[in-house]
Amino acid sequence: MGNSTNKKILVVEDEPEIAQLVTHYLEKEGFRTATALNGFEAIKKVKENKPDLLVLDLMLPELDGLEVCKRLRSTPNMAMLPIIMLTAKAEESDTIVGLELGADDYVTKPFSPKTLVARIKSLFRRLEQTTDQKPTSGTYGPLTLDLTRHEVRVHGTEVLLTAKEFGLLEYLLRHPGLVLTREVLLNEVWGYDYYGTTRTVDVHIRRLKVKVPLLNEAIVSVKTLGYKLLDHPPTQ
Repeated sequence: MGNSTNKKILVVEDEPEIAQLVTHYLEKEGFRTATALNGFEAIKKVKENKPDLLVLDLMLPELDGLEVCKRLRSTPNMAMLPIIMLTAKAEESDTIVGLELGADDYVTKPFSPKTLVARIKSLFRRLEQTTDQKPTSGTYGPLTLDLTRHEVRVHGTEVLLTAKEFGLLEYLLRHPGLVLTREVLLNEVWGYDYYGTTRTVDVHIRRLKVKVPLLNEAIVSVKTLGYKLLDHPPTQ
C-alpha cells in the first residue's frame, strides 16, 4: 500500500519554477507527473490523461483554480478526483470557496515541497484504506454506502460525492452516536495531525448536508467540539 510508482499527478501551476520544484519532488518519490500552465490546459489534460490526483494553484491566468475546480466537479466522472489546492495566505476566503466547490485539501504558499508530498501520500493512503475496510457497505435509513464501488445512494438514486466527502461520510457512519472532534476527523479522514484552521471539516460537513438533505438533521453540531451522527436517521 502507499505505492506511488503508478500514480499520475497533474500539477497546475503558472509559475514554471514552482511547477518544476513540485514535479521534481513528486518524481523523486516515484510519482508520474504532468504539468499545465493555465486552467484551460488543466481541464484538457485531466480529460486526456486521467490523472489520479490534481495539484491546483488558485491564481491561474485565463481560468482560475476555483473555476477549474467547479467545472471538474460538475463532470460526473471527475467527482472523485482528489484535488489539493495551492493558495497564498492572503487568499483565505478563496480557500474556503475552493473547499466549498469540492477541493479535498489545501496547502498554503510558501510551502515546503515535502509537506505537499506528505499531504498527497496521506490522501492516497486514506483512499486505499477506505477500500480495505472490512464491511464493504453501510446503510443509514434510505442511504447506502458502497465502499467497493465508492458509491452513495439515497432511495436508490446515486449522489455524487468527492473523495473526501465520501471518506467523511463513511467515518461518520462507522461511529454513530459518538461526538467526533474536528481534530479527530481531520486526523482520521485527511490523515495528518492538523494545525491551523479546522474549517476544512466544517466546509465538508456543509457540503455533505447540501448533497444529502437527510443528513441535515442527522449530523448534529456539538458546540465548540465537533459533530455527531445520530444513532438513527430522523423520521422522514
